[in-house]
Amino acid sequence: MTLLLAGASLTGISTSFAQQVKENNQAEFGEFMNRKGTYTRSASGKPNVGYWQNEADYEINVTLDEEAHTLSGSITLSYTNNSPESLDFIWMQMEQNRFKEDSRGTLTTPIQGNRYNGDTDGGYDIANLQAKVGSKGSTSNKYIVSDTRMQVWFNEPIPANGGTATVSMDFSFKVPVEGMDRMGRLEVEDGWIYAFAQWYPKVAVFDDIEGWNVDPYLGAGEFYLEYGDFEYSVTVPYDYVVVGSGELLNPKEVLSKELQNRYAKAQESDTTVMLITADELGNTELTRPKQDGTITWEFAIENSRDVAFAASRAFIWDAAKIDLPSGKKILAQSVYPKESDGQEAWARSTEYSKASIEHYSEKWFEYPYASATNVAADIGGMEYPGLNFCSYNSKGEGLWGVTDHEFGHNWFPMIVGTNERRYAWMDEGFNTFINHYSTLAFNDGEYPSNLNQTRRYVNFFTSETREGIDTYPDVVNISNLGMLAYNKPAMGLLMLREYILGHERFDNAFRSYIKTWAYKHPQPSDFFNHMDNVAGENLSWFWNGWFTGTGNIDLGISAVIPYAGNYVVVLSNKGEIPMPVLLEISYDDGTTERKMLPVEIWQRGDTWNHLIKTEKKIESVVIDPDKILPDINLGNDNWPQALYDNK
Repeated sequence: MTLLLAGASLTGISTSFAQQVKENNQAEFGEFMNRKGTYTRSASGKPNVGYWQNEADYEINVTLDEEAHTLSGSITLSYTNNSPESLDFIWMQMEQNRFKEDSRGTLTTPIQGNRYNGDTDGGYDIANLQAKVGSKGSTSNKYIVSDTRMQVWFNEPIPANGGTATVSMDFSFKVPVEGMDRMGRLEVEDGWIYAFAQWYPKVAVFDDIEGWNVDPYLGAGEFYLEYGDFEYSVTVPYDYVVVGSGELLNPKEVLSKELQNRYAKAQESDTTVMLITADELGNTELTRPKQDGTITWEFAIENSRDVAFAASRAFIWDAAKIDLPSGKKILAQSVYPKESDGQEAWARSTEYSKASIEHYSEKWFEYPYASATNVAADIGGMEYPGLNFCSYNSKGEGLWGVTDHEFGHNWFPMIVGTNERRYAWMDEGFNTFINHYSTLAFNDGEYPSNLNQTRRYVNFFTSETREGIDTYPDVVNISNLGMLAYNKPAMGLLMLREYILGHERFDNAFRSYIKTWAYKHPQPSDFFNHMDNVAGENLSWFWNGWFTGTGNIDLGISAVIPYAGNYVVVLSNKGEIPMPVLLEISYDDGTTERKMLPVEIWQRGDTWNHLIKTEKKIESVVIDPDKILPDINLGNDNWPQALYDNK
């Protein structure tokens, strides 16, 4: 590097610092996608006057056969068509059909397998389907099953703008052992643990973006579901414990007097209360109201997009109270086998659950459900409204991390109902971001968070096999999924909060986004527009650079040059993504100061000269002193004084 000498003339300095612009960068700062307002979605990122979404309410009754490992029962869907068009049919999701030898998911799984391997001897058996419009419509039994979708036809259309229909059927399926790391069954010493998810036929989303969302269930892509109210019952052997999404409606019918007392105590306790201890497993006279046959557990949840449950006779069970900002009190509870017991393991699960829900409720949006349940199963980590499945082998920091992450999903996508099958980053990435702050807060940082160590991921950002965040999860290279769905979008929000917008502006916008789209279906453009409007910043350059494509950040200091008794810092943007430039200047008297240069310095070109007015001698200049940015080139972020003195 050749630097100008301190005694250079004003004319020489001015000439050397002149911007040699051949082409401006306005394209990077313009709109990169169609974000214009429509009748249903406003340009400010809110539901517009014409916004609508349909509603799906469910009544489900099932019975577990532990000998055959089957779940069977009946479902009644009550569907409300709030759309502006009549519907001749509805599409339903049949996700258990993924567990068939000829399913699209099975046939698109690599020979070597992946996380989403599943049994192939399952799938739904459907009988007695009846579909009718309104209360007096004629009954149709016409349907077509295509892989993980089912089209149900009516004899007359469901009217627009509030028309109703019902669909009822009987269904059964064999519970897989390998349930694609989302559900299944696990045998432990005291019996089977059944983790039930994707267990009932459910209606697909019909929206204003593309009508019916009928992407097949392949594996990596998760779910996109309508909201509604659920009532469901589960009949199991008398010695089983069942936990599920929502509120247990009949504790007096399924719990012994002693267990009812403990259950009530837990609902008032800030510390974990044991409901069933390891020593009490099998002691049904103490914990169950009957000693033979079967028993039915009943649950309900309102304004939810899904339900899941777990059942086992092997469950240790504990619980504690959760305090919500409104003053409401709900229940945190955990169930796990004795193989998972211990203070270094699942005995702290309820403590973790309580802390997680309380943190997110206080910081972002209040948790809406009656309980928060953590279930130990042979599942790495999977979330459903009010209930998680986490690995029964998890301990310590790992158990905190997976518990906190899965409970964080209650905000994304359970409250904010995004399309996980296409935009995994809108739930996994946003959740990974809020996990960072909950982890910092838990027990004053008992466990570390590494999200802010962005430069540890330089190898990914410079890899030739990297892909963009906007790649669909079923398309993305599995080795890239963790970065593209989780870490890179989370880093994007981290940069917005810690570097670009600051805490107050970001938090106002992010909270407003959650509140505005709670129990609704935002698209990526709704998020971008809403953040721009509430934060008061046109962030198109950031959404374009970070959330689409594979460009990188590379800010640099080319020179620091004395000029007319002051200094000029010569900056360069060698990456594809512009960024504001935070400089930390250190002086020879031991003082430091910081200056933030706006992103607009890069609108006219890729170099910029900044004048520092000072009578002090500059010792060093550093870009991004807190190392928030995942800058791919560490070598040009610093200017040491020694480098200048040697010239």
